[in-house]
Amino acid sequence: MDMIIRKYQPSHDYDELLEVIRAEGEEWAPYTEEPGRLKYQEALAKTITYIATVNGNICGYSRSINDSGLYIWVIDLLVQEEYRGHSIGRKLMECLKPEYPNQDILVMSDVDDYYKKLGYSKEGSIFKVS
Repeated sequence: MDMIIRKYQPSHDYDELLEVIRAEGEEWAPYTEEPGRLKYQEALAKTITYIATVNGNICGYSRSINDSGLYIWVIDLLVQEEYRGHSIGRKLMECLKPEYPNQDILVMSDVDDYYKKLGYSKEGSIFKVS
């Protein structure tokens, strides 16, 4: 498996990445359907986004935000189901540390067991303000 992780290139990657996200189903619809689609396209271009490819095809990505040098927050991590189990998610997470060596990296998660499996420590929880 020829896997490469690289920075997202909006003009080159957006359409293929959108199809990868769309294939994940209704949970990801706010990113792929109107009115959120255009906002998400802009967010991808303005955030720290990495793409994982296998044989030149996008199979996963991570999207993070830099909190003014305090923390890096991982907002999205997705690997297509058929590529899971090959450490692609782990590699997407690990590519942040060399670029931001002096910042803690935090994850907003709804799949805590995955991050525990990677050896990350739980630091609290997240709440939605209604």
